[in-house]
Formats: sequence, C-alpha cells, structure tokens
Amino acid sequence: MKRSARGSPMETIEHSRVELGSVLVSLLEPVPGHEVEFNRWYERDHFYAGCMMGPYFFSGRRYVATRRLKDLRFPSETPVIDDVERGSYLALYWLQAGFHDQAVDWAVRQVNWLNANDRMLGQRVQAHAGFYHLRSRIARDPDGVPPELALEHPFAGVVLLMIDRDDHVERERLESEYGAWLASRLPGTPASLCLGLEPEPLPADAPSYVVRPSGLERRSLQIIFLESDPLECWHGLFPEHDTWLREAGLGHVSYAAPFIPTIPGSDRYADELW
Repeated sequence: MKRSARGSPMETIEHSRVELGSVLVSLLEPVPGHEVEFNRWYERDHFYAGCMMGPYFFSGRRYVATRRLKDLRFPSETPVIDDVERGSYLALYWLQAGFHDQAVDWAVRQVNWLNANDRMLGQRVQAHAGFYHLRSRIARDPDGVPPELALEHPFAGVVLLMIDRDDHVERERLESEYGAWLASRLPGTPASLCLGLEPEPLPADAPSYVVRPSGLERRSLQIIFLESDPLECWHGLFPEHDTWLREAGLGHVSYAAPFIPTIPGSDRYADELW
C-alpha cells in the first residue's frame, strides 16, 4: 500500500524496515473512586481507538505506578507535570521511523473526533502527553532486546527519567557525556535498554486540556527498561543520575518515575494507587 502524508496512496511503505522513530508518552490519572472504570475504558477502548488503530503506530503497552512506586519519584516538585503525584497510568506507543508527521496528524484528528463523540472518559486527569523523537539507544548486552520489541518483551519495569540541561550545555554534549556514563553503569544491573529521546511541542490543534509543559528546548527523556521490579533496584540505580549530572555540570533530573506493566484483561493494581 502507498500513502501520502495524509494517508492517500502515494508513498511506498511495503519495503520499509520496521524501525522505531518516535514515541508517544501519555500519563493519566483516574479520578479517585473511578479507578476500575478508567482502567477498563482505557485498555478496552482508548488504547486501540486512540492510537493502535492508527497508521504507523506499530507497538504499545500500558504501565501503572502503585503507591509504593510513586513514593520513589523525585524531585518532589517538577516542571514536567503540575503534581508529581499525578500519572498513575502510563501508556507508551511506538511510531514507525519516517512517518512521524502522518501518525501525529491522524492521532490529533482521532482524539478530537473521540472527544466530539463522547468516547473520552470524563473521570480522568491528564498529567502529561507528548511526542518524542528517538535520539539514541544504549543496550547493556551486545545482542539484547531491540528497541522495536521493547514493548513486547516482558520487562518487569520501566522508568521515565527527564533531564533538564543547564543553559550553557548543548544537547549533543549531554548526549555524548551522559550516554558514555550511562553505558558504563549498565553492566551487572537490571537496566537492559535505555532510549534517549527529544521532545517536540504538541500540535496547535491538540485538545486544550492536554498540559503543555515549559522548558522543552532544554529537556531530554530517557526511557529505561528493567528486568526486575523497580522497587528492588531503584536506590542503587536512579538517584545517582541526578548527582552525576550536577557534578558534571550538565544539568539535573527534573522527573524520575518508575512503573510496572499492567495485566491486560484485569483490574490488578487499581486498588493500590493511593
């Protein structure tokens, strides 16, 4: 099949190699008392109708932060979201390389249609949503899980780690120096795969309720996949990121949050959010 930027038969995709190019990150909070309703709406309808049915979305997975996992988040105040406590549920979506604009165009039109047709659950709070472009990939093992399969692989946990660079630090310097330090830290740890990403501003026609954070021009995102529960390895792995960045004069961690996978078809963890 051939598609143009708007989805008409123009541009060949049959022979494109499956390759991760960008990511949609969505953090949502159910209104207390509606946890099960929210979980079922998202996994049974919105996960598919809002993203996975669209062109160039080729993988997706949902995660959850229980009360114990939320207690590990730092710093206590962050420019990334209004309240560091918000965002019990995380959804990650992989977009095919070379087709980012087409996927975003469809996603924005689709969510606006869902809103207009009463397909968006009201008992929820948007904590964060954004598109991110893949900049780097660091694997612990020479033949580890490829990024394209990371959401399919049964990793035990995932960490979102936002870094805000100091004013004088260029993105390329952060990626080079922090990337080298991170690669040196992975051997012997449960951190198997780290993806470095750059945020882009939300489209102007995205729903108005989606929070538009400031400081994107200095921000980077690391998505780190773990082979063990974050509760078991957090203190030995993640607070030191902030310490090292500050001592290196590169910046600081502006948001660090661990999650574990949801169990599709169940309401597991819905009663452990608060």
